[in-house]
Amino acid sequence: MNSLLIRNARLVNEGQEFDADLLVANGRIEKIAPSIEGQNAPIEIDAQGQWLLPGMIDDQVHFREPGAPDKGSLYSESRAAVAGGITSFMDMPNTQPATLTLEALADKKARAARYSAANYGFHFGVSNDNLDIVAALDPRKVAGVKVFMGASTGNMLVDDPRVLERLFAQVPTILLAHCEHTPSIQANEQRFSNRFGEAIPAVAHPLIRDAEACYRSSSLAVELARRHGTRLHVLHLTSARELALLEDKPLAQKRITAEVCLHHLLFDDRDYARLGHQIKCNPAIKTRADRDALRQALLSNVLDVIGTDHAPHTWAQKQLPYRQAPSGLPLVQHALPALLELVADGLLPLTTLVAKTSHRVADLFAIRDRGYLREGYWADLVLIKPEPHGKPVSSQPILGRCGWTPFVERSFRHSVSTTLVSGCLAWHEGQVQDSCQGLPLHFQR
Repeated sequence: MNSLLIRNARLVNEGQEFDADLLVANGRIEKIAPSIEGQNAPIEIDAQGQWLLPGMIDDQVHFREPGAPDKGSLYSESRAAVAGGITSFMDMPNTQPATLTLEALADKKARAARYSAANYGFHFGVSNDNLDIVAALDPRKVAGVKVFMGASTGNMLVDDPRVLERLFAQVPTILLAHCEHTPSIQANEQRFSNRFGEAIPAVAHPLIRDAEACYRSSSLAVELARRHGTRLHVLHLTSARELALLEDKPLAQKRITAEVCLHHLLFDDRDYARLGHQIKCNPAIKTRADRDALRQALLSNVLDVIGTDHAPHTWAQKQLPYRQAPSGLPLVQHALPALLELVADGLLPLTTLVAKTSHRVADLFAIRDRGYLREGYWADLVLIKPEPHGKPVSSQPILGRCGWTPFVERSFRHSVSTTLVSGCLAWHEGQVQDSCQGLPLHFQR
């Protein structure tokens, strides 16, 4: 890998902002100093007026490979991700086939080694009949183990109490939980079906998948984890009530952590009237009060990381009636610019955003040599340029396979000008650099 020198940047790292140059060599950060002279780097970038951040590490994406090429692939979605400032991702197991065997895991790793522009890791799935495989997993070979404690597709819904007890007792690494109580959701949906028939409106979604359904499941997960000493990570928190289950402690002192996703920070239930099924997702985007409580919790140690839960579907599928319209939305291409709106509005310090999208994710998943601007670490870097007049999302091509975004009517006050993945230019001056190849994440466990 060639060397690259970034000059005159405003570095944001480990709670501090400071001006410095940064030299990349052989894929890693070789030097950080107020001024770096005497280097004959073949590529120099003058970053005057720009922030230099460690790249976002997204702990939850659905890149749809294998099984749904009309929605996305490792090739298409990883390129959208680097455009959005994401340098590493961890992909979920509910593909087709699901990642429930070591053979399926190896297949996804091989595909990523060929096609991914970003660094990659993969979560392993749980079903009612693969617990022996899960219990024997090498913690260094998977990003985490994912359990759907709520409505899902195929055989990945795990709600048998005996299976859950064994899983929480025996899982050998971090356990990620999607928490929704299926019987509550089914009862709520039946009530709306009795009223509206097949014409259930999109605004009903947060009332069907309501805060009570989330709390009943997440409180069970927390209770099981405390009883068994499980290292639990609760995914995509959506309600103020669930925050009471979590502790305000530094990450190193926790056995139970939680993620919040950017769409639950940026949308609320008033947006269904305008966007409809574009923002239909599980768990649902809820009230403005819930959104504001999640934002407030980011300022403490209650919520630990921010992810995307990027889950693309085709535009045609999203136009279907409520029961048929799938849940999930495409988010990676606009991840950091969207989150930086919270910074621009004075709601979140930039150093906190960097901690929750990079530092804490690397720490939580024990990712080796990533997530920080440190000499010797891999050069996963993002340059952020201010856009004083706002940059319309509609002025940019959509790189994800599905071809649409819920942000199409918005303008963002920052843009990603450059993304480096393991020292390689992946995104620069509005273009994906197709020669960039991501590397596998290594987990130090």
